[in-house]
Amino acid sequence: MEAIAKYVFEAGMLKRVKRSGWWAEGIKDPETVAEHSFRTGIIALFLAKMEGLDDDSANRLCAAGLFHDMLETRIGDMNKITARYVTVKESLEGKVISDQIESLPRELKKAIPDTKKLSPLERSILKDADYLECAFQAKEYSDMGNRGTFSWIASIETRLKTKSARKLILQMKRMDSNSWWEGLKKLV
Repeated sequence: MEAIAKYVFEAGMLKRVKRSGWWAEGIKDPETVAEHSFRTGIIALFLAKMEGLDDDSANRLCAAGLFHDMLETRIGDMNKITARYVTVKESLEGKVISDQIESLPRELKKAIPDTKKLSPLERSILKDADYLECAFQAKEYSDMGNRGTFSWIASIETRLKTKSARKLILQMKRMDSNSWWEGLKKLV
């Protein structure tokens, strides 16, 4: 139980690790990695279903979205500027994950790396979900007045591979990020 509790505490670190790329756009208090991972998991599940995958694949992609940046508890969030100078190789990612799960019980030790065992289509969907989450965040920042983030959306749009992700970003661009609650306010 102690090893599980430690892993959960470590996961909590992601609530304090800021997504550092937004600082380049002047966002003083950007979203955290945990916030990004949460919505990436939701988007991954939606894209999987929209692309015709079964429930098992959709659930696996949701879990993969939640765990995809867990290594950032130990190496931080490296934005695209940092990536120009520091390359995180797959071997380093594997080492971090291996170290993180080292003390966990066998069934959990296997479950976490299994979130990385994805088919090529599932990997493409997960990458699209990761990009789309960033695009949704950029749209929210843009709607709050930071117009520099709109270029992020344009850049992300060119990287999307799945038909569903391309349709979703087009819809997102036409909307105000606060429109989700229209008609929900109860007027007394």
